[in-house]
Amino acid sequence: MASNRPAPEALYVPNDEPGEGPEGPMGFGGYAPQEPWKEWNPTAESVRPVRGRHRVHKKGGGGLARSSTVLGVGVIAAVGAGGIATAQGGKPPVSIAMPDMSAVTDSLPDAKSLPGVGAFMSDDAPEEPTAVAAAAPLSSAGVSAADAEQGTTGAGEALRARIMQQAENQQHQADDAVRRAAEDAAVRKAAEEAQAQQAEAKAEAKAKAAEEKRRKEAAERKKAEAERLAKLARSYTLPTSSYTLTSHFGDAGSMWSSGQHTGLDFAAPTGTPLKAVHTGTVKEAGWAGAYGYRTILELDDGTEIWYCHQSSLSVSAGQKVSTGDVIGRVGATGNVTGPHLHMEVHTSGGANIDPLGWLQGKGLNP
Repeated sequence: MASNRPAPEALYVPNDEPGEGPEGPMGFGGYAPQEPWKEWNPTAESVRPVRGRHRVHKKGGGGLARSSTVLGVGVIAAVGAGGIATAQGGKPPVSIAMPDMSAVTDSLPDAKSLPGVGAFMSDDAPEEPTAVAAAAPLSSAGVSAADAEQGTTGAGEALRARIMQQAENQQHQADDAVRRAAEDAAVRKAAEEAQAQQAEAKAEAKAKAAEEKRRKEAAERKKAEAERLAKLARSYTLPTSSYTLTSHFGDAGSMWSSGQHTGLDFAAPTGTPLKAVHTGTVKEAGWAGAYGYRTILELDDGTEIWYCHQSSLSVSAGQKVSTGDVIGRVGATGNVTGPHLHMEVHTSGGANIDPLGWLQGKGLNP
């Protein structure tokens, strides 16, 4: 709120010596005028910095300062409360009675004794900012309780510890990943080996089963063949008994006109009976030149059995005979060197085949 009063030109302060005042010989209260008071506008140069380890409470625009500063502010407030004499229109300045400041200051309590304030006040001179900054340790901001338990007191040390912990955790995670990868690889390898072993075992089992099946089938075939031959043996017989095989089919020699032997020779004494090897019909019985007396027995499938060099004939052409019937006798007629049966086998198509193989095919083993 603006004031209509003019700016003060002079202030008066108490004076112990008598003198003249504006209102009488002694002025108001017997105070003599002194140097005029000037309006005080505090600046950075005129105000000494308040030093000390204290905090300023800024609520309500006020604060705490050193005791001398508080006293100065109190004096200014007292002057403002007591009033400022002004001179308007040539009026002489009015003196102001000021109380005894020593009594006022003595009655004020010590600022350090105020509750909650003494902790913020200190008479020690503060250190230079640069020295404080250089000597002060790292800030404890960001230091957790866990860090404090481990003896960490500075934020930088705490940050370093956390970085090292994070790096260690990442290394542990990497090691765990490598370990898990190795374990997974080992599991996969074991599974692959197990699968390979299972596949190999299956293949071996399959091969063994196939071999067993093959042997079984071979045994069955052999058995069936033996049964067939046994059945054939019952229906077929050898042409003679008490014999010796002397010449085989295909033997080379000058005794045979073709240069090779065309049959199988059973050497036996003259007169040894000759038997029908199987049921058939006598196709021919008589003299046949170099073959001597010969009997041709035709079987049901058209195969012809020739009995040559007989000493005598017991059947005639067109006669039916059964297996084992006597059809003649061993002799030495025709182109021979001694008594024997010359046996030949001719297929229905006229081919001359090995008699030994044919007999074996019928279950007979001469």
